[in-house]
Amino acid sequence: MSHDGVGPRAVMRSVAFLTAGVLAVPTLAACGAEDEAGKPLAAQDIAPAARGLVAEGGTLRWAVDSVPETFNTFQADADATTTRVAQAVLPSMYRLDAGGRPARNADYLESAKVVETEPKQVVLYKLNQQAVWSDGREIGAADFAAQWRALSGRDSSYWTARNAGYDRIEKIERGENDLEVRVTFSRTYADWQSLFSPLYPKDVMGTPDSFNDGARRKLKVTAGPFVVKQVDRGNARIRLTRNPRWWGRPTKLSEIALTAVKREQRAAALASGKIDLADIDTATAERIDGAAQGAAGPLTGSGGRSAAKALRSWAIAHGSDETAAEDEQYARRKLSQAMATWERQQKALRDYEVRKSLEPAYTQLALNGADGPLADERVRRAVARALDRKELVKLVLGPLGLPTVPVGSHLALSGQEAYADNSEALGGQDTQEAQALLADAGWVPGGPVKKQKKTEKAAGAEGRKADADEKDGTDPAEGGDDGTYIVGEDDKAPAETDTGQLAQDGRQSVPGHGAPGAYAPRGTAAPGGAERGALAKDGKALTLRFVLPSGPGAEPLHLVAGRIARMLDKVGIRTELTKVSDESYFKDHIASGQYDLALYSWPSSAFPATDARPIYAKPVPAADGSLSVEQNYTRVGTDQVDQLFDEAISTLDEEEERSLIRKADSRIWAAAGSIPLYQRPQLTAAKKNVVNAGAFGFQTPVYEDMGFLKKGARIPASAPAKK
Repeated sequence: MSHDGVGPRAVMRSVAFLTAGVLAVPTLAACGAEDEAGKPLAAQDIAPAARGLVAEGGTLRWAVDSVPETFNTFQADADATTTRVAQAVLPSMYRLDAGGRPARNADYLESAKVVETEPKQVVLYKLNQQAVWSDGREIGAADFAAQWRALSGRDSSYWTARNAGYDRIEKIERGENDLEVRVTFSRTYADWQSLFSPLYPKDVMGTPDSFNDGARRKLKVTAGPFVVKQVDRGNARIRLTRNPRWWGRPTKLSEIALTAVKREQRAAALASGKIDLADIDTATAERIDGAAQGAAGPLTGSGGRSAAKALRSWAIAHGSDETAAEDEQYARRKLSQAMATWERQQKALRDYEVRKSLEPAYTQLALNGADGPLADERVRRAVARALDRKELVKLVLGPLGLPTVPVGSHLALSGQEAYADNSEALGGQDTQEAQALLADAGWVPGGPVKKQKKTEKAAGAEGRKADADEKDGTDPAEGGDDGTYIVGEDDKAPAETDTGQLAQDGRQSVPGHGAPGAYAPRGTAAPGGAERGALAKDGKALTLRFVLPSGPGAEPLHLVAGRIARMLDKVGIRTELTKVSDESYFKDHIASGQYDLALYSWPSSAFPATDARPIYAKPVPAADGSLSVEQNYTRVGTDQVDQLFDEAISTLDEEEERSLIRKADSRIWAAAGSIPLYQRPQLTAAKKNVVNAGAFGFQTPVYEDMGFLKKGARIPASAPAKK
């Protein structure tokens, strides 16, 4: 879990729920209907090309966030780059298709099916007879068994981050021949297709020492289309080259160079020709689109100086105040140099295009139900009913030209088998219903509202500063007020921030300031509402702590938070918007429960019965008296939701499993511990001749098909790639 996004399944998801009392939840209709899952809201955008159109050879320079601390995806400090490397160099029995659904990987697996259910579940894997490790040894039962023992949780010497599913295996045996692997489960396991993806060799999984340290800095033995040729930590680069023992379709590329480039530096890296492919923020996407259209420099349009500002600058530079004139002349020279650099970069960026899709992840509003006003389910439900989720989605995805459809499930996204819109279990935006819920909980107009000391930058104060700056032409990135702003304690309702500069989740739309985070451009206006009467109970005002990260790229998050705060203010709920450092945001606030409201994202999963269980598990008292929350950082959960997850993971009837998952999601909605908002946008800059790569959406990348378009070749319009 992260406010700036997460990688695939190897990175653990985080968040869950607690409810007080039994809820009346509408019955789900036609849970087994095929059309409930629908289609992905946005297709992948990878410039698909038939292999015959892809040139042989070449190096794809691909920007990543880091050179990972470990290449073992099952360790706690694995990251998105760990997963990317594993996808290219290690076996996966299943990978995700364009709809986010598991599909058998024929390069490794001829077949896999449940062959026995009584007395115990047995799955028989039949391996591709050509599948071998890079040292020439066949992939076989010994590798499966070593991975099971390492991840079963029975030996604490293995430093594993997760063992879900592996803890249900009783034994692994060789089948009738070396190409068959029999896996016997001690308890029925519905998500058995989630296992052994990726699969590591027994050399890595065989002993605690080799598991803990053997795959952290290097991967000696692999079995994918590529091998790890070099890990250059000094130059922050990983070189993947063709696997000479690869038996599948030959790779088109000779090499993939994964290079760590900070998000805010990617525009410059693209312009300098150092990288060919990179996930980017909205600001960089706007620059690339602007370059293609021949747009002028950074000082034109809404972000430029006004005529009055320019005239003032000229007057100072040529005035009688020598000190002021020198300073202004120096500033103008620096500005001229920056503009020249900008223009050079814009010309270079014409070689790139932006590919857009939606990530297999979504952003949600988390409500901490451990204590305070939100411990009352009625108050949580009032917060949820105050939100106009459609407006928030349009705020985020509309400017990007992506589908503006709110996420309707905690456990899957549109297109995935388990998806169904269960938001009606809670209900949509309804101001009167929200106010009625608050009144029923004892929060009524009147009571003291204590002024808060301004101690750190406030979203509201910053919003007013940004509005003023926009009027006189100042770039909001140049400064801002500090303090904690309480919505509803200002007599003036601040103006709306310009949504035209909306950024991708975690990316600021001010040129050169992009970075991972959540959604909103710089300059969040203080939420203003029609109703100024504070709600109070027992002499205490209803004020919720809304905690946000403050680092580079977090500005987009502030706009969304500001808009939410305005919505809450309309029903009488005041919000204290407080920004904290990125380093402490999760550790010191989300994980430790020091917040009332927070925005962050989590990934979807093709196996929600397995992966979502710890996120929504009911917190229980630990032996030391503390509360054990697993990954449930909202502290909201119910016995009924736990039971539905347990039943879903223990059935081999796929339709029944989907029905149980959807019922669990309906009850999670009703508990109002987490409110899904929107699927995260995915923006990728790609050199125009790069094909079969870009914004992948749900689908696992097919590394052997990536490459560069042959000179003179053209991709047929609207034609899918042919294998």
